[in-house]
Amino acid sequence: MPGGWLAPIQAVEYLRSFLLGRAGWSQIRGMLFISGAFGLFRRDVYELVGGVDLESEGDDVELVTGMHHRLIADRRPHQVGFVPDPCCWTVVPTTARALAHQRRRWAQILSEALWIHRPILFNPRYGMVGLLILPYYLIFELGSAPVELGGILALVIGLPLGIVSPAVALLFIVVGLGYATLLTLVGVIIEEFSYNRYRTWRDFGLLAYAAIAENIGYRQIYAWWRVRGIVDALLGRRAQWVAPDAKASPPGVKGMQPV
Repeated sequence: MPGGWLAPIQAVEYLRSFLLGRAGWSQIRGMLFISGAFGLFRRDVYELVGGVDLESEGDDVELVTGMHHRLIADRRPHQVGFVPDPCCWTVVPTTARALAHQRRRWAQILSEALWIHRPILFNPRYGMVGLLILPYYLIFELGSAPVELGGILALVIGLPLGIVSPAVALLFIVVGLGYATLLTLVGVIIEEFSYNRYRTWRDFGLLAYAAIAENIGYRQIYAWWRVRGIVDALLGRRAQWVAPDAKASPPGVKGMQPV
């Protein structure tokens, strides 16, 4: 388990996203993200969709969305699978500045991919992808950021003005943060029972710390980064990939995280 205060939080993000999120989407044929660190694509399908859209920097996201778009339009049965067993190591940002740039870029390229393939959105012709998968990413991955920041602002303004009662504010905080922490802890427990990659009490302690710390400050800042990424996409700015600031090192050392 990597040390520091940012890397463990990213570790639990990856666990929740991969073990719970992508494994679930794969079961209902709803995979939209294939990890750029470890993804395999059939060449004939890649050529069929014309490769990646050069107007977007989000090659993996846009490519998979484009595959769904073309294959469903051609009425060709297909499945984008997720295999949880392989493990590779990826370098993750170890400073807030580098992480902010990465997450801002992620939001921007998701916005660009949804815009490029907007004919799919809410289109019953595209089945679950058009009516569930893409709307989910539009509403919950992108739309949730400004909503979350708006909720925080409403609490900050409403409490001193007496519009929001302290009891309601406390309930909002406990339920919202508690539920998010519970989901992360479930991901950690599933990882331990299924793969047991983190084998010491130190590792488990860092995972437990990250599950709680993620929702107190980090999550709210992350929402702001996503909003900035959405604005970048709306303004047509070019997303720039910047390498993480951590130097390559053996697995388990600072800056390295399994995916």
